[in-house]
Amino acid sequence: MTKLPLIVGFGGINAAGRSSGFHSYKRMVSDVLSADDMVSTWQDLARRMGLSQDAKLTDELIEAIKAGTLIRRIDSFDPDNILHQYKATINSGSDTMTFTVRKSKLPTKIPENWSLETQGNKVKITVTGDLAALLEDRTSYPVTSGGNIPAGFDPGSLYNSRFHPRGLKLTVYGASDALNSMGVDWQEILKHIQPDEVSVYAGSALGQIDDQSLSGMIAAPLIGSRVSSKMMALSFAEMPADFINGYMINSVGTTGTNMGACATFLYNLRQGMYDIQHGKSKVVIVGNAEAPVVAEVMEGFRVMGALAEDEQIKALDQSDVVDNRRACRPFSSNAGFTMAESSQFVVLMDDELALSLGMNIYGSVADVFVNADGNKKSISAPGVGNYVTVAKATALAKAILGEQGVKQTYVQAHGTGTPQNRVTESHILNEVAKTFNIDQWPVTAVKSYLGHSMGAAAGDQLIASLGVWQYGWVPGISSIDHIADDVHQSNLNILIDHKYAGEKGEDYKAVILNAKGFGGNNATGLVLSPAQTTEMLVKKYGAEVFAQYQAKNLPISQTVVQQDQAACQGVENIRYDFGDNVMDETSITMTPESMNLSAFGQEILLPTENPYSDYA
Repeated sequence: MTKLPLIVGFGGINAAGRSSGFHSYKRMVSDVLSADDMVSTWQDLARRMGLSQDAKLTDELIEAIKAGTLIRRIDSFDPDNILHQYKATINSGSDTMTFTVRKSKLPTKIPENWSLETQGNKVKITVTGDLAALLEDRTSYPVTSGGNIPAGFDPGSLYNSRFHPRGLKLTVYGASDALNSMGVDWQEILKHIQPDEVSVYAGSALGQIDDQSLSGMIAAPLIGSRVSSKMMALSFAEMPADFINGYMINSVGTTGTNMGACATFLYNLRQGMYDIQHGKSKVVIVGNAEAPVVAEVMEGFRVMGALAEDEQIKALDQSDVVDNRRACRPFSSNAGFTMAESSQFVVLMDDELALSLGMNIYGSVADVFVNADGNKKSISAPGVGNYVTVAKATALAKAILGEQGVKQTYVQAHGTGTPQNRVTESHILNEVAKTFNIDQWPVTAVKSYLGHSMGAAAGDQLIASLGVWQYGWVPGISSIDHIADDVHQSNLNILIDHKYAGEKGEDYKAVILNAKGFGGNNATGLVLSPAQTTEMLVKKYGAEVFAQYQAKNLPISQTVVQQDQAACQGVENIRYDFGDNVMDETSITMTPESMNLSAFGQEILLPTENPYSDYA
């Protein structure tokens, strides 16, 4: 019988704030939530942003928090002060020119038109004719909008993060937040499973690209800097998983990342879901961390015509001032997407184990469908694969929920804010809605608040969806005031305003998460609501077992609330245990049937049966 992968924890950080406790979700719908609901979120953001160390909230403080969250003017670098070097040929206007440098700064190969005169530890250089040089300049960048994490927050300040790229700092913070959100200590969970019954699927679609990693390594010889021994290793795309295994949870289980451009989070979710469904693992950490709000990275996308440039946004608004806050406009008149950073992680658990431990249940992953586009004229162009994934996810929703139940779903669209996406994705969703007789299928796109966090983007969508089932509001696409004429919407309800979904989102039994990745990497996930998940668990295990679960869950739910309250006041546990509980060859005891590792209470069972006996 197939196991149901339950979501028992989630955490991270994006432009809206901390994910656990639904705080990033609450920031997006803050204008419709009560003041009481928002107090903890404002306090959490104030602490994280360094704006206030007490519990007093004022209108001025809340306005400052709002200004430093969601899409806004980039603050991870100064768009008005971008380092740029250009080639120049210098001529003194006479036959020669002279200058002095330290001996250590002499080039290895001396140009033929140079003559040298040693002067102690310096060298006087005389150049006859022209001198080729790189001249430093500072320029303004044509894109100033981005989805940085809350202004003033540095996750690396909370642990020993020396030399860590920003993406890995986000990883440590996001994965810690997810583990803390469970309300059960990780070591307690390990007592109930074998050491290899854990999977970690986490990575970065772009790898780590900043001054401490790939960007710094490539630029070093061109700017007179040095390459460190850490830069290459920390640049790898799967490094978030490696950090979680090696420094956070001491895992010897399955690991890796399955990359699919902007669909990467869903690719990893599919891997984790599969492991639980098929009994390969009982606990899975799935996630992505991405830190691409870097000028060099953004320039690659800008020259492709993918990013919304300031002048284009001004033209849309017929204004002389760029509206950074509304840079991303899914399904409306738009110019391109907005680059963002994010770290999003969820903890999946085998349903039987989750019930026995009394874990909180935030929903369940029914399935994730991945399909390529087939033959293409352009590798960047959209294709047919996303029709397949969305149709499969919707068909599964119908199979699980029934003819009427499939109409009680909504869509978290990829919704990048590009002219091409608004046409192609709306056509896909509209045609699927027609096929399954869904009228006015609600569609939203949280990139309008957060920007496009590349591999972590579908994680942003999932976390926002879990918030709907807690507070009852589907975030509308508030950055737009109309739907573009070329958008297909006969069977869609593209939400400009927030939509009330009933108490704890009871109007919707499931959400469709859609992702369209560069190169034809399409993925669509079906996530079931907590209420729907509970109904299915009661049918499978019976009311008596579920009543026992509820009794076990009560203290855990209280712990989750208490830990979230502590985090809102700045007290949180960042899990980073460099060099602790390290095992080596002396830590292993082995028999033909099992293996014991010194750091774990349970043994690892080795295969003893031939799974292909029917072929013998």
